[in-house]
Amino acid sequence: MKSKLSPFLWGGLVMVLALALTFYVAGREQVFFEENQIISPGISLGPIIAYFFGVVVLLALILFIIPLSKLRLVFRVLFALMFGWGVFIVTALTLPTAAAYPLAVVAGIAWLFWARVWLHDLLLLVALSGAGSVFGFLFSPLTFMIFMLIIAVYDVIAVRFGFMVWMADKMSESDTLPAFIFPKQLRDWKLKLRNVRVSDLRAKESAEREHSILGGGDVGFPLMLAVSVFFKAGLSSAVLVGVFALVGLMGAFLIQLLWLKDKPVPALPPIAFASLIGFIITELV
Repeated sequence: MKSKLSPFLWGGLVMVLALALTFYVAGREQVFFEENQIISPGISLGPIIAYFFGVVVLLALILFIIPLSKLRLVFRVLFALMFGWGVFIVTALTLPTAAAYPLAVVAGIAWLFWARVWLHDLLLLVALSGAGSVFGFLFSPLTFMIFMLIIAVYDVIAVRFGFMVWMADKMSESDTLPAFIFPKQLRDWKLKLRNVRVSDLRAKESAEREHSILGGGDVGFPLMLAVSVFFKAGLSSAVLVGVFALVGLMGAFLIQLLWLKDKPVPALPPIAFASLIGFIITELV
C-alpha cells in the first residue's frame, strides 16, 4: 500500500511546490509589468489550439519517420535549453542578471551530461513554473479554461488509443521524457535518466514497477490557468483554482489506484473538471 500511495504523495508535493514557485515568480512579474505598463495581449483560443495540435502532429511525425538514433542528441539539447530557460526565468526576477545567466547555463549543462532522476524532476518543476508564469499572462482565464477542457478530451482519446503512451515511450528511448518520474525506492532517485523506460513500466505488473510517471502537461496547464486568474482576479482567486487543480490531480491518482488498477490514466480530465469548478467559484464570488 505504501508503494501504491507513493505517486499520490509525490504528485501532490510536486503540484504544491510548482504552484508556490509559480505564484512567487508571477508576483515578481506583476511588479515588472506594472512598472513598464505591459498589458496582456489576450491571445484568442484559435491560435492556442492550432499551435498545440500542430506541435503534437509534427512531433509524432518526427518520432515516426526519423530513427531515434538521429534524434537523441537533438532532443537532449532541446531539453537542456528548455531547462536552462526555465531556471533563467525564475532566477532573473529575483537575482542579478549576471547570476541568472550562469545558473541557467549550469542547469542546462548539468542535465545534458549528468541527467539523474532527481535533477530531471527538479529542473522540470522549475521550467514548468517559469513557463506557467510567462505564458499564463498571455491568455484570459476563460480562454485558457476552454483550452484546457478541449485538451482534456484529447488526453482521453490519446490515452485510450495508446497514442500518448507511444509518444512517452519514444521520448524515453531518446533519453528525454517531458514527465515527472517518481521512484518507489529512495535510492532510485539517483538513477540515470536513461535507465527509465516507459516500455519497461508497461511490461511489468504494478507491484514490480520501480517508478511511476506524471506528465508535465498535467502540472503545466493548471499552472498557466492559475497565473491567468492571478493577473485578472488576484492571488486568492488563483490559489483557489490551484487548490481545485490539486484536488483533480489527487482524484486522477485515486481513479488509477481504485478503479483502473494502475493502467495508464489521462490525468488532465479530472484536473480540468476540478479547475473548472474553482474557476466558476472565482467568477461568482
